[in-house]
Amino acid sequence: MLLVLFKRFFGKQSRGASEFGSPEAYVARIHAGEASRDPFIASYEPYIAKVTSKFCKRYVNPACDDEFSVALSAFDEAITQFSPEAGRSFLGFAETVMRRRLIDYVRKEQRHLQSVPYSSFDTTDEDEQVINPIERQEALSRYGLQQEADARRLEIAEYNNGLKRYDIQFTDLPDLSPKHADSRLLLASIAMQLVESAPLFLSLEESGKMPIKELCELCGVSRKTIERNRKYIIAIALLWQGDYPYLQSYLQHLRPPAITQDAKRGGSA
Repeated sequence: MLLVLFKRFFGKQSRGASEFGSPEAYVARIHAGEASRDPFIASYEPYIAKVTSKFCKRYVNPACDDEFSVALSAFDEAITQFSPEAGRSFLGFAETVMRRRLIDYVRKEQRHLQSVPYSSFDTTDEDEQVINPIERQEALSRYGLQQEADARRLEIAEYNNGLKRYDIQFTDLPDLSPKHADSRLLLASIAMQLVESAPLFLSLEESGKMPIKELCELCGVSRKTIERNRKYIIAIALLWQGDYPYLQSYLQHLRPPAITQDAKRGGSA
């Protein structure tokens, strides 16, 4: 439940593809030869891994599991085959293609296993104990998934403790997040500059108060922008600065560009 709240904190574009606009529009640009599919596919790798893990009913490691490679290839195939005239969303179509290719892969593997006895994979270790590498790999995958979940829970607890000093609750995060992606990017840019300015971040840590005047001068934004979004900026800055490798993975799509002149003048976040 807490992780769901955390994902909502970063808005609906947390798949890391906000920079491409709608998937349907970007795929149309690929078909027209106006855009490359490689960065688009790369940005959706977390989504591909999620669909694959859901299909397999276990954690799928993109670095070593064949199922992820099958789904990745199917996603690429979906880009080629997608037709906006069909009336479906691209992601819905891509998920269908991925599931079909995974089903084909599983059926092929099952036919192979039926011709090879499961016990034929048994080996003997140094202590002359019979082990099965397939069973061991499945056990390691389950253990790794549990370890990752435990690590996330610990990070959330530590992050929540850090937030409390600034009168912020972890459960408040979704309500603090701006609705518009461009506003989130602007505020993330301010948070990053706060983190990168050692004197300003030290001032925040020592006093517990945002150095608003200095931050306005550093970022070139209005005081209203920072005051209105003080808690969001602090939450992002603490996350960037802290030792939270799992939670920080959700910051990837918020890697901020340079603050535009319109954003500096507008202060509309």
